[in-house]
Amino acid sequence: MKTPKSRLAADASIAERKAAGKALRRREGFRALGSWRVPARRTDPVAVLKATDKEREPALLPIRYGRMLQSPFAFYRGAAAIMARDLSATRTSGIVVQACGDAHLMNFGGFATPERRIAFDINDFDETLPAAWEWDLKRLAASFVVASRQNRLRKADARDASERCARAYREHMLRYAALGPLDVWHEHIDAEALIVSIHSRKWKKRLRQQLAKATLESSVEHHAPPLVVFRGGAARIEDKPPLVFHRKDLDAVRHERVIRQAFHRYRDTLPDDRRVLLDRYALADMAAKVVGIGSVGTLCAVLLMMADKRDALFLQVKEARRSVLEAFAGRSGYANHGERVVVGQRLMQAASDMFLGWTTLRGRHFYIRQLNDMKIKPAVELLDAEGMGAYAEGCAWALARAHAKSGDAALISGYLGNTPAFDEAIARFALAYADQNERDYAALSDAVKRGRIEAATGVNA
Repeated sequence: MKTPKSRLAADASIAERKAAGKALRRREGFRALGSWRVPARRTDPVAVLKATDKEREPALLPIRYGRMLQSPFAFYRGAAAIMARDLSATRTSGIVVQACGDAHLMNFGGFATPERRIAFDINDFDETLPAAWEWDLKRLAASFVVASRQNRLRKADARDASERCARAYREHMLRYAALGPLDVWHEHIDAEALIVSIHSRKWKKRLRQQLAKATLESSVEHHAPPLVVFRGGAARIEDKPPLVFHRKDLDAVRHERVIRQAFHRYRDTLPDDRRVLLDRYALADMAAKVVGIGSVGTLCAVLLMMADKRDALFLQVKEARRSVLEAFAGRSGYANHGERVVVGQRLMQAASDMFLGWTTLRGRHFYIRQLNDMKIKPAVELLDAEGMGAYAEGCAWALARAHAKSGDAALISGYLGNTPAFDEAIARFALAYADQNERDYAALSDAVKRGRIEAATGVNA
């Protein structure tokens, strides 16, 4: 997929870029953007999910499917591969950005930056790849419809949340189009700025309470490190099977040697100043850790790093596999998928984790970051109509900033226009795709009943 940006001179003015985007809109229009029709030869959604099971830990797959069966919203979170295939069959403007690849509402939140501010941003980049910006926005907008239905909100409220998502994206992209590249690059969304942008007094108050709690926990978290137990004076990660456990099926001495080699390869990917900081800690223990929904069954672990008995640092190790977008947007330019994730995250986030890096282990790719960088997570089940809409606007703001950082904001803004026509088109798609998601959820439920898929329910994080 080529971006029209390549046909513009590097020094083209903002007006020229916006005019080029407007010309694309005239040619494509928003009718196709807002439609979802099931392709004539659409691949069975359960088959798509099963194809992603390759090289996952077989014993953990029932946990994955059990979590997806909890609700259509839980299914949606784990079905990025299905939606990537579906989105590839839809029309786009042809404008490419660094895409998240899995931009549903649970992949946004507040977390501590290296400067210890609480920022609001995208937080998951396992599927990141250069691709159409529409794919991210459509996945985000549809997630608000799916979540609204889970919360038993009215259809009008679900539509409103998706429209507010699209409108906020459009309006923020218009603002970014007028800024210089450095201004866009340095902008961040701190938690207080997000709160100020919310109109509801109820949700302002609730978020300020969350922010105060997160700030307090950030200041004391090193005094009570989670998961740590002391045995014979040595710090160890506490087993909490089946979600946190030490591997018993590996040769301990050989496994430790391989792990330390992989750790040194990871260390080499960090900037020199971060290596100095990391070297203040010693690797004390490692355990497997089951996380999320889409990542269940991939090789994920937690590393316990100790500076002394009171100072623990947890690093999360996540396997990085081929992006679900690659089959449709082109292969990654990076040989190591861990590096693909790290580069994409640094390009899209305003401030990335200070220990973010990548490595290889027995031919498989991984990226590493701090385990507890998330401070404010959305309690989706508590969102009423106003809360859902306000959160949609916040996520869309973060997504627009990320896309403007890697893409051509003026070109995209010119395409979006200044009327609600774009917002309404995205909402139409979101509502139609939420229906599709429910049909796919039913297909998985049926596959479990028929014994085609094994699911273990009740195993939550």
